[in-house]
Amino acid sequence: MTGAAAGAAAVGLTAAVPAVAEAGAATRTTNSYVAADAELHLLRRATYGPTAASVAEIRRLGAAAWLDRQLDPAGIADPACDALLTRFPLIQLSIDELRAKVGTGAMRYGWDTMLQLGFAATSRAVWSERQLYEMMADFWSNHLNVTNPSGDVWDNRHDYDRTVIRPHALGRFADMLKASAKHPAMLTYLDNRFSTKAAPNENYGRELLELHTVGLGYTESDVKNAARLLTGMTVDWDTGKYKYSLNAHATGPVRVIDFRHANTTAAGGEAAALALLDYLALHPATAEQIATKLCVRFVADTPPAKLVDKLVQVYLDHKSAIVPVLRALFTSAEFKASVGAKVRTPYEDIVATVRAVGYGPDATGTAGIESLYWLIGSLGQAPMSWAPPNGYPDVAAAWTSPGGMLARWNAHLHIVAGYRPKEFQRPADLAEDLVGALPATYGALIDALAQRLFGRTLPAADTTALANYFGKTPASALKPADPAAGWRFPQLVALMLNSPYFAVR
Repeated sequence: MTGAAAGAAAVGLTAAVPAVAEAGAATRTTNSYVAADAELHLLRRATYGPTAASVAEIRRLGAAAWLDRQLDPAGIADPACDALLTRFPLIQLSIDELRAKVGTGAMRYGWDTMLQLGFAATSRAVWSERQLYEMMADFWSNHLNVTNPSGDVWDNRHDYDRTVIRPHALGRFADMLKASAKHPAMLTYLDNRFSTKAAPNENYGRELLELHTVGLGYTESDVKNAARLLTGMTVDWDTGKYKYSLNAHATGPVRVIDFRHANTTAAGGEAAALALLDYLALHPATAEQIATKLCVRFVADTPPAKLVDKLVQVYLDHKSAIVPVLRALFTSAEFKASVGAKVRTPYEDIVATVRAVGYGPDATGTAGIESLYWLIGSLGQAPMSWAPPNGYPDVAAAWTSPGGMLARWNAHLHIVAGYRPKEFQRPADLAEDLVGALPATYGALIDALAQRLFGRTLPAADTTALANYFGKTPASALKPADPAAGWRFPQLVALMLNSPYFAVR
């Protein structure tokens, strides 16, 4: 067992699940671990984790103004992250430019561009100032999932992110859905590029109904009719770009749920298909599915029915515009009452770790960022990499296992101590950077660090356990030469990050 894991066991802080029992203590629920602070609650949910700067910002602006700012990401200057993204030049290219660049060389069908997209997503999650926007980009990447990397979308998956997901992440779902249906990445991933009037492929039609829009209330007839109407929406084999093929479109009347269309001509087939997508995007069942998923992401694994109903109505009233839905969610009584009701997924956990300690990206190059991406991948949640079309699960039960928790604990120590990624920029004196002037006692050190990491101090029993890890008591004097303030300080940070105080958000 590693030092970090052994220390966590010694402290008695177990894996964060909806109820956590500790030896010699009363059963705790997850809301007992986090500060009952409305501004910190909003930061924990609407960002990938609080930083010293984001806490200062929300204290200055207040929760309402901070949320307004995050819901208008175009108004947020993000020069450092923008500059960092220039280190991933392939994802800046159009499909035409990428195909021209690689030609028939070794990069054709390679994963270089798709991996750069994953590295960029990780970078944005950690260092972007547009945190809620990045969380929504991730949300929609899961909802309209196209696995990245995967070989068949080597030349277009980055373009899908740039032209479908990101432009519409805080826009109208109806617009995003139609954009996805006309993008070669989605048409390839769900096989619609191979669908013809002679042999309609039902894969995209089924997932469009079940995963992207109305859910399980469809019939097999609905799937077949949707598949027929979507024929002709394909990919040009020469250019790799979307095209509508008259010759591939199946004409004839269709009915999908309560949507009816005569579909009399191939020339009108594309317009008919887009009309179906508009109908599905604005269907009450779609509104319910999206409202439910947003509540699972931001409120609780078991979403409050009253809040879901409220968000459904907001979604429908605003014709699938997402900003009004998010505003209603984050200002709701149910959201305010949900403190501690969510647990970080592995991706959120590792990104939040880097943000909590305030490390910067590689001074040059991308080796550290790549290392962080692969570290997250080893925990099973590299961004966009979920293989099935339903996207990553977003509930604690999917990620709670002894092996998974041990891997997270080890990752915390690796990151904090600078073992991996070793290329990240770290302060010369980590203790001074995180807690300021050296506190007088071990208890004061633990209090100051807990305040920085969690926005609260710890119960006396946990403070005592952490001091005992160093063979001390909370009242023991802390000297500058003590290992706890020097080479063993990263162990203290990692121990605290291993606890439910950090895992619960």
